[in-house]
Order: sequence, then C-alpha cells, then structure tokens
Amino acid sequence: MDIIVDQTDLPSHTLADAWNAIKLPTQIRERLLAHSLLALQLRSKFPFESIPVHGLILLSGPPGTGKTTLARGLANKTAEAVKSRKARFIQVDPHALASAALGRSQKEVTKLFHHVIPEYAADHLCIVLLDEVETLAPDRRQLSMESNPFDIHRATDAALAGIDLLTRKHRNVLLLATTNFPEAVDPALLSRADWKEDMPLPDPEVRAEIITDVLEHLAKEWTRLRDLKRHIGAFVDASEGLDGRQLRKAIVSAAASSVETARDLNKLKAEHILATLRTITAGRPTVEVA
Repeated sequence: MDIIVDQTDLPSHTLADAWNAIKLPTQIRERLLAHSLLALQLRSKFPFESIPVHGLILLSGPPGTGKTTLARGLANKTAEAVKSRKARFIQVDPHALASAALGRSQKEVTKLFHHVIPEYAADHLCIVLLDEVETLAPDRRQLSMESNPFDIHRATDAALAGIDLLTRKHRNVLLLATTNFPEAVDPALLSRADWKEDMPLPDPEVRAEIITDVLEHLAKEWTRLRDLKRHIGAFVDASEGLDGRQLRKAIVSAAASSVETARDLNKLKAEHILATLRTITAGRPTVEVA
C-alpha cells in the first residue's frame, strides 16, 4: 500500500512553481505563510498546554480552487522562510488508508501517525499534506453503524489521536490539510486546525490574472494569441462563477472549436473563447466583443 504519494526535500523548484501557479488575493497567500511560520515558532518555544497550537492548517473550498497546489507551494515557501533547518515534504493519500478488512484502516492510520511521519521528521522539519482529509477523518455523527463498521469510526479516532501525538512529541511537523467538503470532516479535527482558510471562487481581478497567464503561456508557441489580451474584459465578464481550473480548461478548450484552430492556435479568435465560456456558463448573459 502506497500511503506516501510524493516526497521531496525542500526547498524544491517544482513546488516553488506551485506557489505562484494559483492566482489569489495577496492577503490569502500572506496569511497562510504567516500562520505556518507562527505555528512552527510557537510550538518550538511553548508546551501545548500553555499555547494550544496543533500545527494544522486547513484549506477548504469547492473543487478547482487550487487547494492542493497551493498547499504544496505553501510547504515550499515555509521551508524557504525557515532557512536554518533542513526540511522535507510528504503528501499522504488518505484513500490508500481505507480497507475493507476489519480493523485494517485503524491500524494503517495509527501506523501513519506513530511511525511513518515521525520517521520522516526524525532529523528534518517535516511538512505533511493530508489531501481530501474528509476521507481520513469523516464526521462520525454522519456515519451509520450498519453501513460503516466500527473500523471507520475507530480510524477517525486514530487520526485524531495521531494528530495529538504529533502535536506533543514532534514539534517539527506541520500539517496542511485540504477538503472539498468541510461539512463531512469530523468536528474534532476541525477544532484542531489552527487556521481554516476558505478558498473562494476567483473574483473578476483574479479571473483576469488567470486568463492572462494562460494566454501568455500559449503565446510562447503561437504569438498571435497576445492580440487576444485586449478582449480580457469580455472574457472576465463571461466567466462569472467558474473556478480557476474550469477557467483554464475553458480557454484551452476554445482552441478545439474547429480542426483548423486545433492545428494552428494562431487562428483562435475571441469569439471562439466567448462561445466556449458561454457554453460552460449556460444561461448567463452573453458578452459581446468590443
């Protein structure tokens, strides 16, 4: 069973790109970095009983808002800021912890927090990404004993106990968790988060940044696409309600408006992009090209 799906020493050039890939209001980025650094500093100086900091930051929000990518980038940015310590990043796949075998899930979760993570953190600052944490610690109030055996309930108990263990015995561990469904996460885990950041859908300013970023990348190969930047205002108006992933895919998908445009993206026109955006945001007012 492959619990750890990614591991790398920090800082990492790959993860550095992740920090800048997600377009967000600057204050969100700064707030997350500040909370990461504060948690590490306070936990190194004070016992938990005096300053109850768990070292857990939770990113929640709709799919496509960049939670996982941002968390990976945050890990790297935190390591860069803590210059005096060697650092390591690991990403945990909670789905790999689930098992149909009675008692197996609880045992695997216990192993993760009592052995796997501490081994990675033995002589390093260790930043751990728990992606889709609702899989690891589902809300026990919503679980039926008939359809969900005691094993799942006990796995949630084991996850909470494991976080508490890391809090007290491994103060060089920082946990970053993501969820699309905060209402499905056990309240006891939510209460352990030092900070919960709700990731918003991109506002008009951020959508303009995303569209510009996609066009600039494509223009490295097809230079005429730079001309489409004068229509960004229309694209922004037509993309209300899309998440960042949908918006990037929409701009790219517009190139498949015909075989001709797919072969040569220099032939992509503003009307192709607007038509694609209108299809995705069906029912919204149309936006004309100025």
